[in-house]
Amino acid sequence: MEELEALRSRLAQQRPAAYAALPDIELYKDQVLTYMQRQQPGGESELTGAMINNYIKSGILPRPQGKRYTKQHLAYLTAIAQLKQVLSVAQLDSLLKSQQDLEDSEAFYARYCEALDAALNTTVKELPQKQTEIAEQALRLCLQSYADRLAALELLELLAKEETAEK
Repeated sequence: MEELEALRSRLAQQRPAAYAALPDIELYKDQVLTYMQRQQPGGESELTGAMINNYIKSGILPRPQGKRYTKQHLAYLTAIAQLKQVLSVAQLDSLLKSQQDLEDSEAFYARYCEALDAALNTTVKELPQKQTEIAEQALRLCLQSYADRLAALELLELLAKEETAEK
């Protein structure tokens, strides 16, 4: 039961840094990778230098000035690192480019953090209260994740159709 409480506590409390708390100094890629590990609620980041390069090439992430990354990059990379768990790079690209406030990284990041906070808080409420409920609740959470992903992918398809119709 201690592990369950630790999970509940971790999901309820661990959040990425607020935009104002992101480093004001520009970072090199290896520093970005180290920083991003702290930005993930699970404390783990599968982000690599090659992935960052691919995000830049695909246009999901703005090019750094020189080899230095700003807080704008950190904000986008925080969102990308979590969303890539669910979406392909093409789907990520479509979703991010559809965000009206994407040009304003601070506004985008605030909305992103608010949505992440709501999702994590909902999950905390869904965690089992008893040891005997763990397997059943894990199944429910997996199926909810599946259903949410299906809906998200359909919504992305609708966005793509709207973009095509506008062009």
